[in-house]
Amino acid sequence: MKKESPKQVPKKAPNAKKNNNSFYTFLILVLLAGAAFSFFSPYGAGQQTQEISVTELVKRFNETPPSLVKIEFDGNIVYADTGSGAKIKAVLPPGTTAADLNMVNNANGIPVSGRDKRVENFVAGFISALGPILIVFILILFVMRQAQGNANSAFTFGQSKAKLHDKERNQTNFKDVAGSDEAKEDLLDIVDFLKNPKKYLKMGAKIPKGVLLYGPPGTGKTLLARAVAGEADVPFFTISGSEFVEMFVGVGASRVRDLFKKAKRSAPAIVFIDEIDAVGRQRGAGVGGGHDEREQTLNQILTEMDGFEMDTNIIVMASTNRPDVLDPALLRPGRFDRRVLIDRPNLKEREEILQVHARKKPLEKDVDFASLSKKLPGFTGADIENLLNEAAILAAKRGLKLISNSEITEAFEKVALGPQKKSSRLSDYEKKLTAYHELGHAVVGHMLPHCDPVHKVSVISRGMALGVTWFIPDEDVHLQSKAKFLNEIASLLGGRAAEEIFYGAENVTTGASNDLERASEIARKMVTAYGMSDAIGGVVLETHKNVFLGRDMGETRGFSEQTAQKVDEEVRRILDETYAQTRAIITKHKKLMDVMAKDLLATEELSEEQFAQYFIDAGIEVPKKTGNAA
Repeated sequence: MKKESPKQVPKKAPNAKKNNNSFYTFLILVLLAGAAFSFFSPYGAGQQTQEISVTELVKRFNETPPSLVKIEFDGNIVYADTGSGAKIKAVLPPGTTAADLNMVNNANGIPVSGRDKRVENFVAGFISALGPILIVFILILFVMRQAQGNANSAFTFGQSKAKLHDKERNQTNFKDVAGSDEAKEDLLDIVDFLKNPKKYLKMGAKIPKGVLLYGPPGTGKTLLARAVAGEADVPFFTISGSEFVEMFVGVGASRVRDLFKKAKRSAPAIVFIDEIDAVGRQRGAGVGGGHDEREQTLNQILTEMDGFEMDTNIIVMASTNRPDVLDPALLRPGRFDRRVLIDRPNLKEREEILQVHARKKPLEKDVDFASLSKKLPGFTGADIENLLNEAAILAAKRGLKLISNSEITEAFEKVALGPQKKSSRLSDYEKKLTAYHELGHAVVGHMLPHCDPVHKVSVISRGMALGVTWFIPDEDVHLQSKAKFLNEIASLLGGRAAEEIFYGAENVTTGASNDLERASEIARKMVTAYGMSDAIGGVVLETHKNVFLGRDMGETRGFSEQTAQKVDEEVRRILDETYAQTRAIITKHKKLMDVMAKDLLATEELSEEQFAQYFIDAGIEVPKKTGNAA
């Protein structure tokens, strides 16, 4: 038996109000035109004619030769045309017709037209008399409608702009969200609580007041919120934090009250505030005092979440990329009871995300998601979606029916490194110097055990870089060792060392500026933040960077000038020692780099396998990659 689908209530089109206003405007214009026409019509204005008696009119009608050329009856008024342009008229007694005057048929052949229009004439006269009044009335009505519209806008200014989630149109479930298994488990508890509250109430458990989803951008916080809306069979209100804050103080607090009033009428319900840091920033921080409107809005949110009212059965969900800037009152128990971290996906989760986003894309059978996910450390769900979308765009541009590994690889390089700058034309000298520079990075990294494997070496310009040396780890890394930091610094300095060895110290270029900046930053963090210096010891000297300007201005440095000098000396020592190690490696493999540079200039790119083959052919023993392990 076929199950009938529930009848859907037709929704009003978003532009229905606009169409109604256009219709009313058109109607008013038509009425104005009609009133003006009636006001200026011949009935009301009359014609400039000479009035004569009925007897005179009958006499002229019967004259021979006739002095009239045309007769027209208009109700009880008879108009006559003399043929010379002048017109005359006569007013008939009530009830008199053309037959009574013997003016129907005549020997002179004067045409007689018209009929008894006394009723129509009365209506026309009535409209003509009321024409000016009608015009004024319509104008007053139009002005009143405009004023009423503005008044309604003023009254609705403080109402919430939250949208009620449409489950029929925006159906998203947890099965549509790959990865984030721990986060989904926490959120499933919320859904189960809303569906089966008695099971928890029997144990004395209280429904959580708030759930905060936090993590890097693009990890799927809003997507998980939509999945909760799809799983929970309760009303789901969504609003952005920025929609609360207006120019006028008190409007945001009014909108918060209105939002929770609507949610309470639909309880149990879920309220989702996206980017809550727009309104929930810490109060009393920064130069020049606080922001009255934002702080009042935040105070109202705090009161609604955990004020005097109890058992409201409303769960507030929120998302943010910056939980560190939120006010402590928001994060205390009773407000946001649960904080769910939505982190970057690991290797297994990246593969699952690839499969989810590839559902509606035609792929070649040889596309390997497992190997592709290994190349995407640090990619978020949004990055992976963008990667496959770029691959689909490339395949469509090439007129292909299926997306192959070639398009995915090219899209991967475009997303990770930037598009190729085909219009960039380097001179032979610059291109050759760039080749040695990139090979300096690659050779040093390849010969050090704690550096990531070389994935590709290229002299094709991408983004701001004239060439690229790409290192990709074999596995996800969560901790960094001192040995890995030192090897990474040495690899970063390989480009400058290669320029100096092959072209001389006086010919080094600006190409290593970003490498030097990154190497110096790693060395300074090792000394001041990670406690990886024997001279300084395990002391954290780096002050915490706060987003509020006022606090940075008021903070004092927690170490002396002598310690600062030691820090500078230690950073210099680390850079000097690793640079000496880098120069030694490049000098030892100088001949091999000449061969590699020649081939790199010819092909413009060397893959991981091609690069490793040079060392195998030369019989050079390469240390085994150990990652963070010493």
